[in-house]
Amino acid sequence: MRLSGKNILLGITGSISAYKAADLCRLLVKEGANVRVIMTPSATEFISPLTLSTLSKNPVFHSMVSEDETWNNHVELGLWADLLVIAPASANTIAHFATGICESIVDAVYLSARCPVMIAPAMDHDMFLHESTQENLKKLTTRIHKIVGPAQGELASGLVGEGRLVEPIDIVNEVVNFLCSDLPLHGQKIIVTAGPTREAIDPVRYISNHSTGKMGVAIAKELADNGADVILVLGPVSIEIPRGITVISVNSALEMYEAVMTNFENAAGAVLTAAVADYTPEVTSSTKIKKSDSDMNLSLIKTKDIAASLGQIKKNNQFLVGFALETNDEINNAKNKLNAKNLDLIILNSLNDEGAGFGTDTNKITFISHTETTELPLKLKTDLAKDIVKKIKEFVHA
Repeated sequence: MRLSGKNILLGITGSISAYKAADLCRLLVKEGANVRVIMTPSATEFISPLTLSTLSKNPVFHSMVSEDETWNNHVELGLWADLLVIAPASANTIAHFATGICESIVDAVYLSARCPVMIAPAMDHDMFLHESTQENLKKLTTRIHKIVGPAQGELASGLVGEGRLVEPIDIVNEVVNFLCSDLPLHGQKIIVTAGPTREAIDPVRYISNHSTGKMGVAIAKELADNGADVILVLGPVSIEIPRGITVISVNSALEMYEAVMTNFENAAGAVLTAAVADYTPEVTSSTKIKKSDSDMNLSLIKTKDIAASLGQIKKNNQFLVGFALETNDEINNAKNKLNAKNLDLIILNSLNDEGAGFGTDTNKITFISHTETTELPLKLKTDLAKDIVKKIKEFVHA
């Protein structure tokens, strides 16, 4: 979880887009953040404090004094937070921040907070473009660490234009980028391929394999947790994908090849865990092939080799990690792939090892580079992902 242990104070103000704050709160918690919520009185007319209390697992403050006449210590809240996020930030609250007006607990926390502040403006298009709003935002650019949005789109008024709240997942990614810049792989774009491919014979039948994508998804998550911008090129699998990862869904080997080649130029490297089909039908029938009394011969042609193609264009500052699933003469076969495809590291696993291979939560691997061979014991794939990412960090920071 990318925000594990981080304290996020989420401020919600009076905007119709306040309903999106529930999803934003949920996503921040899912990323491991400790979330507390403060609201302006008008925000409570758009979304219930009970909803946000349930999602954040903390009391929600929407006034300076609680119903039991207890003072809500805005100074303490500001000291607790690693980041104050105001989303949505209405035109009214932006004006308060710019001029120092203090009429709500959100205003009070902002004026006393020592932590960084991020705001996500949301209002009607004409309100956003109004000279006073623009002047207030200009003032805040020197006081606030990050202004996110607003986005273009359809607005509650029926207008289409700038003023829409940036989507919650995009705000979360901005928070991650802001708070996690010290992570070892921050800002590194890394491609991961995972899962099987399906090579169509006709609209009903296809050639595939037993890959579940578990190992690749575990690696993608660990890379993201270390700050990497992960592009997961994913074959057809039934597995939950962690938030914060860009997923490109593909079916065939050709689709996977095209997705990887399109994104590799500006990437730090690629981790190729996918079980890509080596052969595909020469002809794909547009209609279902009917059963007959005679045998059917299926002509297959080679698919494009993703690892070899990347190895040919790889620059000196890029890395390539491949996988080799073998059933015999494992070490020699893996070393041959390492050299033939210009890989920096190949990760070998064997179907002869109990608990390894497809469909399991465990795996047993061997790291093979140009200088050494290291065998690891049977482990959970999530633990092996940590070992693999540790190796990747060595390549990135070499």
